[in-house]
Amino acid sequence: MHTGFDFSRLSPRDRYKILIGTVVPRPIAWVTTVDAEGRVNAGPFSFFNCLSADPAIVALGVEVKADGAPKDTGRNIRATGFFTVNIVSDALAEAMNVTAVPFGEGVDEVALAGLATVPGTAISCPRIAQAPAALECRLHSFLEIGSSREIILGEVVHAHIRADAVDERLHVDPTVLDALGRMGGHGYATTRDRFDLPTMTEAAFTAGTPPGRRPHGG
Repeated sequence: MHTGFDFSRLSPRDRYKILIGTVVPRPIAWVTTVDAEGRVNAGPFSFFNCLSADPAIVALGVEVKADGAPKDTGRNIRATGFFTVNIVSDALAEAMNVTAVPFGEGVDEVALAGLATVPGTAISCPRIAQAPAALECRLHSFLEIGSSREIILGEVVHAHIRADAVDERLHVDPTVLDALGRMGGHGYATTRDRFDLPTMTEAAFTAGTPPGRRPHGG
């Protein structure tokens, strides 16, 4: 038995609660941007994912302020055309949470969180030095879908990954990244408990030989 919800009858807040509790775990984009004066801003966003590899496109859903004004992240991206997505590891959870505080304009969240930055390689936007991976992005486009949130598409032009987290075949080790995922409410999830489930061929399915789950690395 399931409980049904007609989204046309729900308030925006109630739709939000259903979505963030259902679409889990969500990856977190810890976005660094630079404003017109060169000041660095950082903020986490869990309405985020990669959408394409050719071209390499990631998407951010950035909520606007209650008065309809854009948040620093959206405004900075419009002004400069660049942003960097930093991956949040479990060790950086508390620092990430500091940058989620709704400070006023011009406050250096990076310094308050005890973080350091490294200049960008392909863009004029820094990355967080302690992050296990970062994606430098050039603005592709904004999608206007309503008044409450900006959808931002960025093209990844350069990636930084901890040397011990990627091998010569470009396989990234999620154990080293130790990334966090966002759940509903104030919840988070780690990516430590994993299993492999290979995609079957049609022949294997027809033969009734499903691969079954197996512990990752087993």
